[in-house]
Amino acid sequence: MSSLKSSRAIRWAVPVGAVVVVGAAIGAGPVIAAAQGNPALPTKTAAQLLAAAGQAHKAGNLQPLSGTVVESASLGIPALPGGRSGTSPVSLLSGSHTARVWYGDQQHVRLALLDTGSETDFIRNGADTWQWSSAQNTATHRQLTEKPKQQQPEPKPSGAPLTPQQAADKALAAVGKTTTVRVDPTGRVAGRDAYELVLSPKDGRSLIGQVRIALDGRTYVPLRVQVYAHGASSPAAQIGFTSVTFTKPAAANFSFKPPSGAKVVQQKSAGETPAQAAQKKQKGAAATPSAGQKTIGSGWVAVEQLSLPQNAQNAQNARNAQGAKGNDTSGMMAALQKAATPVHGSWGSGRVLRTKLFSALLTDDGRLYVGAVTPDVLTQAAAHR
Repeated sequence: MSSLKSSRAIRWAVPVGAVVVVGAAIGAGPVIAAAQGNPALPTKTAAQLLAAAGQAHKAGNLQPLSGTVVESASLGIPALPGGRSGTSPVSLLSGSHTARVWYGDQQHVRLALLDTGSETDFIRNGADTWQWSSAQNTATHRQLTEKPKQQQPEPKPSGAPLTPQQAADKALAAVGKTTTVRVDPTGRVAGRDAYELVLSPKDGRSLIGQVRIALDGRTYVPLRVQVYAHGASSPAAQIGFTSVTFTKPAAANFSFKPPSGAKVVQQKSAGETPAQAAQKKQKGAAATPSAGQKTIGSGWVAVEQLSLPQNAQNAQNARNAQGAKGNDTSGMMAALQKAATPVHGSWGSGRVLRTKLFSALLTDDGRLYVGAVTPDVLTQAAAHR
């Protein structure tokens, strides 16, 4: 088990360039291919697989690749207004979404987020980075001036996992005494021979029944991650390659020239002035949760508590009362609140929403509790603030 605990430090050998997205991968895509057959791969234990993946990274063997990634989710939540916006993380909560990725090395990366009739691309070609939106006919360019070792891929990812790597990292962070780990029979995923790790929470308060991680049989790159609710025969959420090739993409994939007539925005990469840094910090403080943010519990039953700023809560309530629509986040929040159930207790009152894989409790005084747990775990967390 000590080898499994060390997985917290593992950084998988999946290209960092595949996660240069701030938004979400959108667009109708095929159902993720199921494992096909049982190839004859060398027998390995879970600890051996984790160690092999860690060693591949330590050796610097980040694998060049190109492929198609599909994310899909069916969590049992209501239809959300604006839920299929090309850059909305909320869109990952339902439907199927597709992205194409090319990775040569840390300096040569391209990710294309596909939508019906449009595309958003994030490209890094050496010191040049581009973000292209065909829907807005706008290309944003930035020339990196920092040395390669000092410069991180831009933009940095946030929010929901957009690649099998990110999803696997989150799942493997929970490996330890709270988790049962096994290796299932090998199979084929995206045309590749693959091992399959299965992680199962021991605590019945978790809504997650198991997480299945398919690892490439040669590179140990995560090819697919599937998350199942308790007792479910099909995954409530999954992300994985439907096709992948571990060869270096042609240089042309990282070359970008804005189409004729497109709006081109030039961004400076120079450091911020003290005034700009102070202004950014002030805006960030107003937009982020208060100091009341904390994690209650650990592992599979961890609950995140956020204390919403009072001004943000008041603005949210006002927008909800007006029935906000479109891509406005307040409209999505209103739809979720409408589907939630009123609850009350010694901690106060509010509304709780339970999906297949997570629950959320929003109290009337502006506290938000979220976790992959049953609602009673959230109310207990609220009572012991």
